[in-house]
Amino acid sequence: MAKILVVDDESSIRRTLKEILEFEKHKVDLAPNGEEALEMFRDEEYDAVLLDIKMPEMDGMEVLEKMMQIREVPVIMISGHGTIETAVEAIKKGAYDFIVKPPDLNRLLITIRNAVEKKELVTQTRQLKMEIDKKYEIVGESEGILRLKKMISRVAPTLSRVLIIGENGTGKELVARQIHQQSPRAHAPFIEVNCAAIPSELIESQLFGHEKGSFTSAIKQRKGDFELASGGTLFLDEIGDMSLSAQAKVLRALQENKIVRVGGEQDIPVDVRIIAATNKNLKEEIRKGKFREDLYHRLSVIIIEVPPLRERKEDIELLTRHFIDEISLVQGKAPLEITDDALEVLKESKWSGNVRELHNVVERLVILCDKQITRDDIKKYVEPLML
Repeated sequence: MAKILVVDDESSIRRTLKEILEFEKHKVDLAPNGEEALEMFRDEEYDAVLLDIKMPEMDGMEVLEKMMQIREVPVIMISGHGTIETAVEAIKKGAYDFIVKPPDLNRLLITIRNAVEKKELVTQTRQLKMEIDKKYEIVGESEGILRLKKMISRVAPTLSRVLIIGENGTGKELVARQIHQQSPRAHAPFIEVNCAAIPSELIESQLFGHEKGSFTSAIKQRKGDFELASGGTLFLDEIGDMSLSAQAKVLRALQENKIVRVGGEQDIPVDVRIIAATNKNLKEEIRKGKFREDLYHRLSVIIIEVPPLRERKEDIELLTRHFIDEISLVQGKAPLEITDDALEVLKESKWSGNVRELHNVVERLVILCDKQITRDDIKKYVEPLML
């Protein structure tokens, strides 16, 4: 059942449309003119609007423009004087569709159904994006985290390459995702490659793709991550573990904005923003001959360092409560309380595994504790397992 606003200056049309739509189990509101329609539109959430074009004082085109400024809802224009030019103008101004009076009943109902489904899909997509954004939220109010967030907000709108450095578990992936989400490329793909998890003999195929028959298991052509991320962001995590041969090809891709698939000969243009991350000291790796200096300089236009948890202990309470709520929801439990003395124990811990270790500890406590997390629970379930 959808909630629909019908706007028409002819009472007979309004009454007929109301009867038809209510028979289809929709809830219908009626407005005789543009002014009343806009007032109702501001006060109520509608799934679709049927809007007449020819009305006195304020015509449908003007009403359409004002509605689009308030919120995006499928608006179906109806008119007894329809022309192609009028229909095109309405669509350009944001109308979902254009139907000529008297409307064909089947077409009207199908159009409304499609419009409502589109609105539901848009709403679901927005909710999903909000959930994803929340999942990759950077939690903290320490000086180090505020400085980090400020750096992200300055760097994200640019197209500059970014190198994120920091210890394992500090949240380098969160920084990369925040840069992408706040960038002009947020609508495009974010492709993550863990360079440490892919065998050296497969990393080139992963990044650049391969042609059919280029090696034994290449039974069909495959696009690489550079192609899949084109228009968006490619996140090269743990780039310090990438083989020298793969580094050379990545360097060429960055220099020329094109790649060649494994076993191929044709240059393929790519448009990606590169964000790289590592827990290694790349300058030391360069001295050891394990990382290319020219690639380092290509990647490190902007360097962002993520502080370890031991340097932002004032964030531990915020993070702990955030993780309790998040994990409780996943586990289907009511959020647990945590005592002040339990929080003090967590604040004084070393956290060699940083935020990732804290998340694992909180997950363990949420699962094993009942209604409250106490100091004794920390000593029983956490301290014996900490490094």
